[in-house]
Amino acid sequence: MSATPTPEDPPVFRLFNEIGIIEQLARTRFERAQPGALSLAQFTVLNHFVRLGGERSLVELARAFQVSKAAIGKLARKLDDAGYLRVRANPRDQRGKLVSITPAGRRARDAAMRAVAPQMARLAERFGEDEIARLLPALERIRVWMDAHRAD
Repeated sequence: MSATPTPEDPPVFRLFNEIGIIEQLARTRFERAQPGALSLAQFTVLNHFVRLGGERSLVELARAFQVSKAAIGKLARKLDDAGYLRVRANPRDQRGKLVSITPAGRRARDAAMRAVAPQMARLAERFGEDEIARLLPALERIRVWMDAHRAD
C-alpha cells in the first residue's frame, strides 16, 4: 500500500497497511535467507501442497493464489523442471494439467523452512510465543472471511 496511514485513518485501513508492510519485509527476509533460488512464490506453492496434500488442477491453483492460469502454469513448469512438482495431463481432460508435489519438492520446502528458522526464532524470542499465538486467531478469522468473500 502506498499511502502512509495517519492516526485518523480508519483502523481497518491501518491494519491492512501494516499487513502489507509486514508482507513486504517478510518476503525480502525469506528470499535473502534461501540458499538456493527458491522464491517466496515457489515456496508458497510447495507449502500449499505440504499443508493440503493431494493433486490440484492449474485452474484450482490459479484460483487459490488469485493469479492467472498462465502465471501459475509458468511457475508450476519451473518447479516441475526443478523436480519439485509433477505436472501431468489430466486423464479426464487432456487439455488440463494436474499438479502434485514430489518428495524433492517436500525436501525443498523443508530446507526453505530451515533456512528462515533462525529469523523466525528471533522474532518469536522478541515478541514471545504467547503474543504471537494471541494474534493468530484474529488474523485467521480475517483470512477466512476474505477468502469466503473474494468476489465481493
